[in-house]
Amino acid sequence: MNERHHPNWPPQVPLHLTLPETNIFYNAEVSAARFPNKPFIVFYDTPVTFGEFKDETERIAGFLQQECQVKAGDRVLLYMQNSPQWIIAYYGILRANAVVVPVNPMNMSGELAHYVEDSEATTIIAPQCLFANVEPLIGKGAGKAIEHVIVATYSDYLKRPSPIPVPEFVAAPRKTFNIPGVIPWREVLERHIAPGPLTTGPDDLCVMPYTSGTTGKPKGCMHTHRSVMSTLLGGCVWFSAPPDGVYLSILPFFHVTGMQGGMNSAVFSGATIIVLPRWDREAAALCMQRYRVTAWQSITAMMVDFLSNPKLGEYDLSSLTGARGGGAAMPDAIARKLKSLTGLDYVEGYGMSETIAGTHINPPHRPKPQCLGIPVFDVDSRVIDPVTLQELPQGETGEIIVNAPQVMQGYWRNPKATEEAFIELDGKRFLRTGDLGHIDEDGYFFMTDRLKRMINASGYKVWPAEVEALMYRHPAIHEVCVIGVKDTRRGETVKALVVPAAAHAGTITEQEIIDWAHDQMASYKAPRIVEFVTSLPKSGSGKILWRKLQEEDAARTAAASESNSSTGSTGGASS
Repeated sequence: MNERHHPNWPPQVPLHLTLPETNIFYNAEVSAARFPNKPFIVFYDTPVTFGEFKDETERIAGFLQQECQVKAGDRVLLYMQNSPQWIIAYYGILRANAVVVPVNPMNMSGELAHYVEDSEATTIIAPQCLFANVEPLIGKGAGKAIEHVIVATYSDYLKRPSPIPVPEFVAAPRKTFNIPGVIPWREVLERHIAPGPLTTGPDDLCVMPYTSGTTGKPKGCMHTHRSVMSTLLGGCVWFSAPPDGVYLSILPFFHVTGMQGGMNSAVFSGATIIVLPRWDREAAALCMQRYRVTAWQSITAMMVDFLSNPKLGEYDLSSLTGARGGGAAMPDAIARKLKSLTGLDYVEGYGMSETIAGTHINPPHRPKPQCLGIPVFDVDSRVIDPVTLQELPQGETGEIIVNAPQVMQGYWRNPKATEEAFIELDGKRFLRTGDLGHIDEDGYFFMTDRLKRMINASGYKVWPAEVEALMYRHPAIHEVCVIGVKDTRRGETVKALVVPAAAHAGTITEQEIIDWAHDQMASYKAPRIVEFVTSLPKSGSGKILWRKLQEEDAARTAAASESNSSTGSTGGASS
């Protein structure tokens, strides 16, 4: 294991982290016993104490076991925005000895159907505003498998007036659904069904976030209670998180960074979390001031938008003691602006769904800009030649690989993909990240490129193969290639190069394809740009040369930008 980074290790933080031999729900039991009357969740001024939180998780668990027939190891889908119900449902599923399958609430019915089929889940917990996407999957028959739906109403947890603007979908009153197998969240709690014994151990499955890749279908990353414990506890220790910390939890909980840093770590430490369902820079600043937020985890796009708020100077942000995140390198100008405003460095980290969040984090006392950080507790990370698999010396670019306690067991029901994701080196099992990077003289890791085909749009990973598979459902599309293009706001955005089917050539427009795509898939995946082409370049084996198309598009954009800049400077000089 490389130890070059050890001199830069955070002071007073041990190199090794001994993990508790417990399941994750035990953390909720401990905090509820220690701090029964302390607010755990604050949702638009309505608090949920640790004692209330534990009580409601047990009621959810009892209903899942007795009424939904959820057994130990069964998968249960969790499909909603950040809310008290998301957190209570997550721990309720764990208390039922089951496995949480978090689903991005931006996914539509067609995408959701894959999670249902692949995970073999028969129960889903979803909000009323997304019920229309769930309803086609209820019952038996082709494309149907859901037998039980617990429908949450966000406004059930709006019990006090709040100066923070409440979105309409959150404030909406409870609806009635007279469909067999569908029951309101409030009625589940009113049943007061006690759960059976808690039997899961540290090596049982805990949560299964899905990720895609070079193939079109998302794959479930199998994480045990032990691997989840690794990064939630690691974050607490790395950042010296006290019980009296106040977190702004605005990163999506379905994503491993928000799940671990914005929720699970707080359950362990006994901190209070301020929950917002969607990004809103005004609401974020108001929450920081009103609740004296101490820590905020964000993605680059959030920070850029937050710091561009012309009214930001009107808010008191003095309670903030930490700002951190990842997803994409933070531009130096934005990091400097944050430092000037708050005195804080933006601490970047690196992780994947396959590692249930961070494997590399910058030391808070010595961060480097646009840097992945250093390997954290018990992480052996190296850089190898992606072809020969030989380890490369310091400074040379290769594929980043990781051996660590937070690495997944493998992909659910996909042994081939699991085999391809791992290699053995020096008797250890290493995950191939698919990211290219190098290590500097201080042991810090930097990303330079991607080995795998992926687009990073506002911190969301978009897998072109998945988008292409969905786009081929349109009858006017003969061939399609999805690429990533630079975008000033999103970092990257999605572009589709489309060869129209002969029967539709001249009758379908690019905008019609864009509009259709937005109706078929999560908005962050849907192409923002569509360009019709007569053909797509292919290799000798018939594979579309996506990288060639992406490089050509980038070159055209760069040339156009240079031309515009040149024209602009000439015009300025003559005026």
